[in-house]
Amino acid sequence: MTEVVCVGESMVTFLPSRPGRLADVPSFARTIGGAESNVACALAAAGHATAWVSRVGADGFGDHLVEAVAAYGVDTSAVRRDPERPTGIYFRTANDRSAAAHEVAYYRAGSAASAMSPATVPLDVLDDCRVLHLSGITAALSADCRALVAALTAPRPGRPLVSFDVNHRPRLWRDPAEARVLLEYARGADLVFVGEDEAAQAWDVHGADAIRRALPEPATLVVKRGAEGAVLYTDGAAVAVPAPAVDVVAPVGAGDAFAAGVLSATLRGLPPAERLRHGHLMAAAVLTVEADVCAPPDRALADRLVALGEREWAALRLRAGWARGGAAAEGVRTP
Repeated sequence: MTEVVCVGESMVTFLPSRPGRLADVPSFARTIGGAESNVACALAAAGHATAWVSRVGADGFGDHLVEAVAAYGVDTSAVRRDPERPTGIYFRTANDRSAAAHEVAYYRAGSAASAMSPATVPLDVLDDCRVLHLSGITAALSADCRALVAALTAPRPGRPLVSFDVNHRPRLWRDPAEARVLLEYARGADLVFVGEDEAAQAWDVHGADAIRRALPEPATLVVKRGAEGAVLYTDGAAVAVPAPAVDVVAPVGAGDAFAAGVLSATLRGLPPAERLRHGHLMAAAVLTVEADVCAPPDRALADRLVALGEREWAALRLRAGWARGGAAAEGVRTP
């Protein structure tokens, strides 16, 4: 059985050859990016059987996306080609997303993925797995996509564990008030990821405990707190784990990698604190590269770091290249 099926749009991503305004960057390197496909790629690279379900255009960019995602070991057989709509693409600057100078130019309106709906997605494929992973980005793409997310987060017999990353992207919602629907979808999921900043902006809910009160239904809730780490609520208890210090190269894709790390540890049956530590380590791997997705840390190395004592974990610092396997002594500093 496929362990995780991820549903959502992926786009061809163009990374700048140097810092600066989009107007000034002379050339771009082509890669891929998409919240759900990022999770699928990271999990596949970590040894899990994963599938990505989406729609892409019948164009060269669609060819590249499917081939690039499949190269990570992801099953792409349920990806549909749309002869009428294009594959989405976007360009971004090298700046941190939170910086005022950061720019992103999306060309995704009317994309093939925006036509996903209960009628165009092979729903039978989505129940043949242990975990179905979705995100709020899909809901923002179109009314049809919202109908799909609503259907997949609704209770139904025999559904797999539903993982939902809120992934609130304000620029994708024409009316900011519409993003409150993400709270409804999260309530229908079994495992939810949400950032404190997202909950504040989308729902006017502030603080991890307040978010749990607003979301009592999911069996597991993970509240991300940026550089401070994350809190996992489950079985009536809360576990907080700080994030290790990381020499950040680019922040894009870290949230998807974090979700992949938590899901991987969940599939392995690890306890809550270890799930969060694995999430932090997968995020740290992406934070130290320029692309939106990368190979996860070697499992033996990750397990060794996860097993550190609290003081050693708090003193951990991860540098570029730390996740490339072996001892990675030059990339990891511990006491």
